[in-house]
Amino acid sequence: MRELVTIRPLTPQEAQEQVVALSAVLIDCVEGGASVSFMLPLTRERADAFWQGVAEGVAAGERILLVAQDPSSGMIVGTVQVILKQPENQPHRADIAKMLVHSQARRQGVGAALMRAAEEAAANAGKTVLVLDTVTGSDGERLYERAGWVKSGIIPNYALWPKGGFCDTTVFYKQIPAA
Repeated sequence: MRELVTIRPLTPQEAQEQVVALSAVLIDCVEGGASVSFMLPLTRERADAFWQGVAEGVAAGERILLVAQDPSSGMIVGTVQVILKQPENQPHRADIAKMLVHSQARRQGVGAALMRAAEEAAANAGKTVLVLDTVTGSDGERLYERAGWVKSGIIPNYALWPKGGFCDTTVFYKQIPAA
């Protein structure tokens, strides 16, 4: 089987260097209707500022930034974050955030590969409880269910779609063994 993507963590320097590529994925997802904290129109400047903040979190050791790259072109086609920094009474927990796959790379196993890598990275960091949320009824919800995540509940009217209007969110968790 041909390797569809290469999944790897970015170093702090690479996170800074890849802001434009990461912004392209984020903008593609938001323009495609993904409710991932941003409203339309999402400017390059706002997207870049978001990824600059993420890069700072990587440099501070507060998060792991994983990317999926096309092995032939090197293009970043997906990303996910493992947020390590938690309150002092939750050192065993991490949040999974901003699991994004470019529209040209969807339905090819990229999201599932990113999630497996995120779980492994979290385990290697000593985390045993992972938490995430996603739009109820979304492709993401189905992906997480297939990956063995446990649905803990639905919060109505949790966020807005990029063009406006409320959407519900489903909260998931997963217990993993520490590495």
